[in-house]
Amino acid sequence: MQIFIGLTLGVLVGYTSYRLGALSANGALAASLVGGLIFGLGGIPWATLLLIFFISSSLLSRLYRGQKSSLDEKFDKGSRRDYGQVLANGGLAALLVLVHWFFPDRAELWIAFAGSMAAVNADTWGTELGVLSSSSPRLITNGRAVPKGTSGAVTLVGYLASLAGAVIIGIGAVVFTPTVTGIMFVLIVILGGLAGATIDSLLGATVQGIFYCPHCAKDTESHPQHRCGTETNHIRGWRWLNNDLVNFVCSLVGAGVALAGWLVLI
Repeated sequence: MQIFIGLTLGVLVGYTSYRLGALSANGALAASLVGGLIFGLGGIPWATLLLIFFISSSLLSRLYRGQKSSLDEKFDKGSRRDYGQVLANGGLAALLVLVHWFFPDRAELWIAFAGSMAAVNADTWGTELGVLSSSSPRLITNGRAVPKGTSGAVTLVGYLASLAGAVIIGIGAVVFTPTVTGIMFVLIVILGGLAGATIDSLLGATVQGIFYCPHCAKDTESHPQHRCGTETNHIRGWRWLNNDLVNFVCSLVGAGVALAGWLVLI
């Protein structure tokens, strides 16, 4: 019955998000599957963290949309998330809850899940709010000032937003935790979140594939075509490493750092 209710809620959230414009059709399908697994197999604690991430990220993507519209051409995809973005942010979480279903007494799985959610939430909050900073962003690798929307660029506003995004997941994790408690657990989840978001920026500044649109004369993550329809040319990074894969690594690092912190410190 719990699995059935979970799948029903997953479909409801996916369909509602599609109708509201937060997800594409294939994104809604992927969200229904990921959400259904997490709601159905994890119950309220796991579902709560997923909903905190999904609702907050969807709202932030719409915040000051007019001010962000000029940066859309920089990014591979828009605010309407597709299946790749859903799986990049929630795929690891779905895998962890599936393993948890068979090993319900393993607290490590919950800790890794919380770290994963903290990382993708921190990264999303940092991106959505960081581009609103009045100061010029700087590459995380060398501090060079770059245009807003550049992959791997960071601002103080963005980092504070990432911290806030990790904190809210950390608080949610300890409030709704099924297995572990304590301020140290919150700090470990926050650490995982910030680590994941930082790795995301490092990959964006170094090895993520970046392309150039000759028609718009601007760098972009979009490939093989820019939003204007022009074919883009590869200029740096690994061609195959797109933003979805970078986001998945972000979630993986968040889970790994939180789990390592738990095993070492607690």
